[in-house]
Amino acid sequence: MSNAKKWRFGSVLAGLMAVFLLIACQGMGQTNLSQTPATPTSPGNELNASPAELPPLPYPYNALEPHIDAQTMELHHDKHHASYVSNLNKALENNSNLQNQSVEALIRNLNQVPENIRTAVRNNGGGHVNHSMFWEIMSPNGGGEPTGAIAQAINDTFGSFETFKEQFNQAGTSQFGSGWVWLVRNAQGQLEITSTPNQDSPLMDGQYPIMGNDVWEHAYYLNYQNQRGEYLKSWWNVVNWEEVNRRFERASQAS
Repeated sequence: MSNAKKWRFGSVLAGLMAVFLLIACQGMGQTNLSQTPATPTSPGNELNASPAELPPLPYPYNALEPHIDAQTMELHHDKHHASYVSNLNKALENNSNLQNQSVEALIRNLNQVPENIRTAVRNNGGGHVNHSMFWEIMSPNGGGEPTGAIAQAINDTFGSFETFKEQFNQAGTSQFGSGWVWLVRNAQGQLEITSTPNQDSPLMDGQYPIMGNDVWEHAYYLNYQNQRGEYLKSWWNVVNWEEVNRRFERASQAS
C-alpha cells in the first residue's frame, strides 16, 4: 500500500473512532443525567416545595421504645405527617411561583401567600416543617444531658439544664389543646422557651426553632393517654443532642 493510501486509510479510521467516542460520551452523559437527582430549589437545609416530600423516618418505628411506642411512631409519621405533605402539595399545585420557594420561606412570609390558600399553607406547611425537625432531634441513642455549645448556652440562659427542663416541661403542659413547645433563638439572638398552637411554627414570629416537642395528643395518647406531663418527662430520654447542636449552629448563621 502506497503512503498516500495509508494516510487516507488512517484519516478515515481516526474519523470513525472520533465519531464512536462522541456517541459513547453522549450516551454516558445521558445515563449520568438520568441518575443524578434534581438540584433542590430550596436553599441550605430547607425543605423543597416542588413538590414537598415526606422524609423517611431515620430509624425503625420501635427504635424509641419504651418512651415512644412503635404504633404511635408509625401513625404519626406515615399518616399525620404524610397528610400534611399531601395537603400542602394540593394547596400549591396551581402556584408554581410558590413551589419555587422553600417551605420555610412560605411560613416566614405567610402574608405573601394568596389568602385563599394561606390557612392551608400555614397548617400543612407548618406541620411539614415541624415534623421534619421532630424526627431528626430524636434518636435511639439520645437522652442524657446536652453536650457542646448548646449545653453552655442553656446553662448561661437558664442557670442549669434541670431548670431548663422544668421550664420547658411546664410550657408544654400549659399549652392548651394541640400545639408545640419550643426552644428558639429569638430575634434578639437569645434562647427562649415558647409554645405555639396547632402546627404554627416559630418561623412565623421571626424565631429559629432549635428544638421542639409535639404535644398534640396523637404524639403520645396511645402510650400515655391524658398524662401529657409524663410524656414530656419521658421524652428527654430520646433527645438527639448532636442534632440539636447542629440546629443551634444554624440558628446563629440564620440570624
